[in-house]
Order: sequence, then structure tokens, then C-alpha cells
Amino acid sequence: MDGFADALGRAGAWAGQNKYLGAIKNAFQNYMPATIAGAVGVLWCNVLVNNQTGLGKFWSGIMVLEVLNPIFSAMQFATIGCISIGICMLVGQEIAEANGEKGAYPAVLSFILLLMVTPTNFSIFYDTKKKAASYIAANRTGAIDAATKSFGKAVGSFSAIESSYIAATGLFTALLVGIIGLEIYNMFRKNDHLKIKMPEQVPPGVAKAFEVLIPTVLTCIVVGLVELVVQLLTGSELNALIFNSVQKPLQNIIGNNIVAVCVLYIIISLFWCVGIHGNNMVSGVKEPIFRPLLYANVAAFKAGKKIPYVFNLTMLQMFGEFGGSGVTIGLVIAILIFSKREDNRTIAGISLVPGLFNINETVTFGIPLVLNPILDIPFLLAPCVCLIVGYILINIGFCPKIVVEVPWTCPPVIFGFIATGGNIFGAISQLIVIAVSFLVYTPFLFIYERQQNKESAAAE
Repeated sequence: MDGFADALGRAGAWAGQNKYLGAIKNAFQNYMPATIAGAVGVLWCNVLVNNQTGLGKFWSGIMVLEVLNPIFSAMQFATIGCISIGICMLVGQEIAEANGEKGAYPAVLSFILLLMVTPTNFSIFYDTKKKAASYIAANRTGAIDAATKSFGKAVGSFSAIESSYIAATGLFTALLVGIIGLEIYNMFRKNDHLKIKMPEQVPPGVAKAFEVLIPTVLTCIVVGLVELVVQLLTGSELNALIFNSVQKPLQNIIGNNIVAVCVLYIIISLFWCVGIHGNNMVSGVKEPIFRPLLYANVAAFKAGKKIPYVFNLTMLQMFGEFGGSGVTIGLVIAILIFSKREDNRTIAGISLVPGLFNINETVTFGIPLVLNPILDIPFLLAPCVCLIVGYILINIGFCPKIVVEVPWTCPPVIFGFIATGGNIFGAISQLIVIAVSFLVYTPFLFIYERQQNKESAAAE
């Protein structure tokens, strides 16, 4: 047991100190207020002031507020719809700070590099048979050639930013550009031969701008060359290559796989069992995979289309993290109902209110669950069992698919209601898994307290 705990401790220390995992985790945490603002926009336009899918269907009076819908729609687009831009800038800033650079310029450079690998020029083709126009990114040479053969020459062109790539579809590209691009920039920045030295009389701000001028130009050239090579080899852009070869396969392998999800949560719980914050350890891997799935559901919900994914970031929180890691709200309830030990009841009483806001450090370290061979078993099992139950409830159509991002501190049941777009069966589904966690923890609580009583009797 000690050897296993030491191995997990070393893995946790490595993950906690890893510059790139830390940068990804911090970037998503810092962007969280924006994503919650976007969720408010989705709720307003689709759950409240909407006469097709929302409250307006049952109460026409609320539709007087429809004049405000463009504000909330714009809020959703500027936050969730542009998440790749924000994450790229934040992760680039984190990498720059880890490399010893201060100031906001690295975030600006990250944005520039992301735009360099994002389609911005498009050709317009007209299908005379269907009497419909379509557009194709000008750098997709294979698609352009095929369209030219089918429809003739392009009838026009325009410049814009490919919206799908600044949303969740481009998230992996944003992370890679922010990390690798800023590492390349740092390599050039630290080379004294590439710095333009200005006289001492020049203001510091101006001197700094000239100092990073050549590193900026060289970094842009390197990233541009990578984009060009990818275009020449694949006939498409870097964004499409990364999405099709990295992001989409990972989402298919892990994002729609209940076994992989359960393994992920066992790893999270194992870290907690030795006193390491498991969610922090794996968030750098979990968020880039499951957050795009959430936003794909949000986009489909907003457009009134079929919701594509069962698993996403909010679904995992709803069924695998309610009451905190290990879904320990079930243990707290079990103690309050069955425990005859005053020490355990005191800890459970203190832990109940924080647990309702998904904060469970008081029970995790108070009982304690850390290095507790009896209660660690349900601590590992409960999240997996609850996720499996949630997966089944969604697949049989009892619980709607999750379509709204909810603050992680939102109390259970209310969380389920909001996450499913204001559906009462989302709330009922979360009540069901709370009961499941209670059933998983209860027999182990009896065993644990029996052991506690034996130890107390022996000590007397």
C-alpha cells in the first residue's frame, strides 16, 4: 500500500509540476467565467425566452423580453462560440509566464499565430442545378479543384474567419498553437543575437517592442511554413489535420466510451486516495477532450438539431462529481441516517452544506477517506456506478442529453435541471444517482464503523 501510494504521489507531483498540463488547466480555469456567461446566453435564448423550446411555449408573457435575445445570443457566440481564441491566448500567456516573460504581448502573439493557421479566404461556387451557392476555403486545393470540375470557375470570393475553428472544433489546434508557438517564440527571444538593442534614452516600452520584433517575425514565419507544408501535403489546413487526426479520434475513443470514462474516474479517485487533488491532476487531459463535446451539444441545442453526444464535460460533473469527487454526498447521507458514532456524525454534519455545493474536502480529509482501505473501495466505485447509471438513463431516453454548461458549484438536482435545458427529468435523474451513491457507500460504512468500534474498544 505504501509503495502504491508513493508511486501515485510521484505521478501527482510530476503532473502538478508539468508546465504544459499546468498551462492547459489554468487556461480553462481562467476562461471559466466566460463559458458560464455563454451558458447564461444559451439559457436565456433557448430555455427562457423561446416560444418553441423554452418557457415561452407555456407562458407567452415572457416573450415580451424577446427584444433582448440578440444581446444574449451575441454573448453566447463571443464566449462559447469563440472559445478557441480565448484558450489559445490564455495558454500562450501561461507558457510565456512559465518561461519568465511578463506582460500581455504573448497572448496577442498567440492570437496572431492561431489566425495564421485558420482559413480566412474563401471561394464561392454556384450550383446551377440546385440553384444554390456554397463556399470553400481557398487553401483546400483538392476541394477547390473538385468544385471547379463540377461547377466551373468560382463566381466570387470573400474574406472571413472560419467560425467552426474558433469554436470548440479548433480547441486542440488552439492548445497546440498556444504551447508550441510560444515555445518557438521563447527560443528566439532568448537568443541575444536576435534582439534589437535600443539606446538607453528610448522609453522601456518602445525598447521592449524592438527587442521582440525579430523573434515575433521568425515565429510567424515558422508557423506559416508549417501551415504551408500541411496545405501542400494534404490539400487542406493545419486545423483540419489536427481535428481529423488528433481531436476527433480521441473524442471517439474516449469521449463516447463508458469504459474509458470509468477508468478516467478511477484514476481521479486513486489520486484522492493518497491526498492528491485528482481532478486537478487530469484536468489538462479531460477538458480538451470533453469540453468540445459539450459545446457541440450546446450548438445543436441552440440550432434545434439532434443532440450528438452522451458524454461531455457537464455530463461527467452531473453524474460523476456531484457532491464532490467520489460523489461523497452519498456517504454523508449514509452517516447522517445510520451512523451511531458521534465523531463521524459531526464530520458529516459539517460536510453536508459544502457537499451541496460539490465541495467535499471536509469529508475527504475529515473521515478521512485518504489512505482508508475500507471507504476507498466505494470512493472508487461510486463515481463509476453513477456514471454508468447516468449513461443508461440517457441512452434509454429517460434523461435528456446535457446541453448547457453549469457552474460546478451548482447544487445537485438544480444542476441536473439546468444542464438538460430546464428538463425535470434531468433533476430526477440526478436524484436517482444520489440514491445510487448512498446505496454504494452504506454497506462499507457499516464495515468501517465496526472496525472503528473494535479499535476504540482495544484502546480502552
